[in-house]
Amino acid sequence: MPPAFDPSQLAPTAIGTLLRDLPPRPAALLRRRLVQRAPLDASAAFYGVTPEALSVNLLREALSLTATAGGSARPPGSAEEEAAWARQLTAALERETAPVSPALVDTVALCRRLLAVGPEVESALDAAERAESASPRRQREDLLRRVAVGLLLALAAWFYWTRPPDPPTPPPRFLPSGR
Repeated sequence: MPPAFDPSQLAPTAIGTLLRDLPPRPAALLRRRLVQRAPLDASAAFYGVTPEALSVNLLREALSLTATAGGSARPPGSAEEEAAWARQLTAALERETAPVSPALVDTVALCRRLLAVGPEVESALDAAERAESASPRRQREDLLRRVAVGLLLALAAWFYWTRPPDPPTPPPRFLPSGR
C-alpha cells in the first residue's frame, strides 16, 4: 500500500522544484495566487477574468500540481462538478473549516501548504532563477542567441544592398485621342 500523501513533509525547496517543473502559465498562476498570496479578486483583475473563471483555472492547475507531487488528483467528471470543486477550493483557502470533497483533500492540503510556506518557496524560486541565469549553459545560450540575431541582421543587410536595381519607371503613356 503506498504511503499517504502528506504535503506538510514537503520542504519549500521541493515545492519550488515542483512549481518549476510545471509549464510556465500554470506555475505563474499558482505562484501569484498561492505563493505570493494575492487575493482572488486582485488576481482575477490581473488576468482580466472573473473570479469564478480564475477559481476554475486555479483548481485545474492545483490538481496538476497535486498529481505532480504524488497526491491523488482525479479530474472532475463534468463542468458542474468542476465549478463546485472550484467553489470548494476557494472556500477552503479562505476558511480552515470549509467542507471539501474527498477527491480534493490532497489538493486543498497542498494549496494550504503553499499558502503557509509562501515566502520560503518564493525565495527558493528566486534563488533557483538566479542560479540558472548565472549558469554557464544559460550564458552560452544567450551568447548563441545574440550571434544568431547578429547573423540574421547581417544577412538581411547583405540581401538589401546586393539586390538588383529597380527598373526605371516607364514614361507615362498617352492614349491617342479619337480626332
